[in-house]
Formats: sequence, C-alpha cells, structure tokens
Amino acid sequence: MNVNDNDIARTSKCPMAVDMIDAMEGLSGIHPGYRRAHAKGACYRGVFHPSGEAAPYTTAPHLQGGAVDAIVRFSGNSSDPALGDLLSPAKGLAVQFQLPGDVNTSLVGVTFPVFFVRTPESLLDLVRAVNEARAGQLSVLDMFKEAAEHFSESKRSLLEIKRLLPPASYATNRYFTIHVFYLVAADGRRRPVKFEWMPDAGIETLSLIEAAERPADYLEQEMTDRLQRGPVSFTLQIVLGEPGDPTDDSTMPWPEERERLDAGRLVIEAAIHEPPGLLMDPTAVVDGVELSDDPILHFRHSAYAESYLRRNDSR
Repeated sequence: MNVNDNDIARTSKCPMAVDMIDAMEGLSGIHPGYRRAHAKGACYRGVFHPSGEAAPYTTAPHLQGGAVDAIVRFSGNSSDPALGDLLSPAKGLAVQFQLPGDVNTSLVGVTFPVFFVRTPESLLDLVRAVNEARAGQLSVLDMFKEAAEHFSESKRSLLEIKRLLPPASYATNRYFTIHVFYLVAADGRRRPVKFEWMPDAGIETLSLIEAAERPADYLEQEMTDRLQRGPVSFTLQIVLGEPGDPTDDSTMPWPEERERLDAGRLVIEAAIHEPPGLLMDPTAVVDGVELSDDPILHFRHSAYAESYLRRNDSR
C-alpha cells in the first residue's frame, strides 16, 4: 500500500504500538529511513497468476482469474539493516497485489510457521526481556533459553528458528503467513485458512560453513544472478482449516495433513527500487477476505503504522 502520512497518523498512535516500536529500536539502535523490523530487504516486480481454485471459497479479486501485478520484498528479520545475511536466521517475503482502482492487499510471510507469543502484551514483554538480556551481554543461545523459560508459548517458535539453516537463495524458502484469515464466498460462507508460499525451485539450504564463506549480502546478489537466468516463481498454497483448528493463537500450528489449494503462481521478473511510501500491512484485506480474531494480527496494523511514520520521518 502506498499511503498518505496523514491517514497513517490517525491510526498509528496506539500507546502499546509506540511502546513496541520503542522497544524494537532498543534491539539494534535507530536506523533512519529503515523499518523497525525486517529492515534489510530488496524489492522486485512480479505478476501473480491465480489458478481459480480458490474462487469457490472467496470473492477476493486477486484469487479469481486474470494476472495481477505485484510488488515483492524479500528481507531479513533483524532491525539492523547492516547485519549480514547469515546473522539474521529468519527471512521474510511480503507480496503486495496491485488491484484495479488503486486498491492493494498484501500477504506477509516468514520462514517459520508459528509466532513467538499469543498477545501484543506478551510480545512487548518478550522484546523488553531480550533488550535486558543483551544489556547483560548474554549470547544469542542464552537469550533464546531465557525467552523460552519466561514465555512458555515461545518454545515452539524458538525451536523452529533454531532449526533454520541458512537459505541458498531467497527463492528457495518456504514462507508462512502465520496468521489465520477467513475466505468469504459469494454466498457468505466463511472458511478459516492459512497461506503459504512454496518455492517452485524447491527448498535449498546451506551449511553454516558454506554460508560463512559467502559475502554478507549474498542473498541479494544471488537473486541478481538467478534472475539473469530467468524468472523466479512461487506457488501460493491455501491451507483449509477444519473445526477445532485454532484461529486466535498464532503460536499453534495446524496439522500438516490439512487440505490445500494451489491458488496461483507468483512470477518474479526483475529487481526494482523500493517504491516511495511502500507499506505492506497484512491487515489491509479486500472483499472476500476477513481477519481472524488473532490479537497479534490486529496489533500489526498499529505497529506497522508507527514504524512507517518513524521511517518516513527518517528517525
């Protein structure tokens, strides 16, 4: 979404969002002009080709028929834009679908399937605890251990991150949108779903030794080289929820055997400069898609807005 600063200002001043972004700035300092999370990233031009398989479940225009232009941003997870790719274990993929009438909607994914905490309050406590641990000169492993001891719901996500191996490419990761959404059909039927981006090139990782031999910015360079050989593509899978699957707790996974739809194919064509005012807010949904009751998902709107204002103020 390319946004108006005045519109953002009216929605951003949630006190907890201000406290959250303050705490995130404590992780690696303030970097003017950059996001407060996923600071380091690169943008690309893409086209999404919906398969039509999702059409019986939703009226969302980007999941019907006809190609949809897209802006794609790959990123590391750190708040430090200078951090080397190896030192930022999780990666992100944000896709903004550009619909007619200057309407945009985004899917924001990461390379682990569940979130750290259930509520915004716990998230703020966790980030503050990490800041305190860093001030005490704890190692990364010790910080993970401390977080797991104090935030029991974080154990699953921290274990997933610990398992992550360095990716060979941004193009060879599986990306999860983590939160539950609802698809709404033309007759009003609602179905809880999750979204995942599956790499058409397959999943490929590096050993720590191999990654340590790569340049600090190897992932962006690898994408440059890969795109010279041809487009990069992902399949959008929609995971269909069943009764009893949690919709309000992003720390809880769904069973792997849930039915899936191949909703379409994202084809990434070329690198671009990041468009001014780019904001990929996962809560900016269109008709045919609704937010679940996940409190972290709803909180992201205010937190993204606060980060956006500080980024545009270059502070």
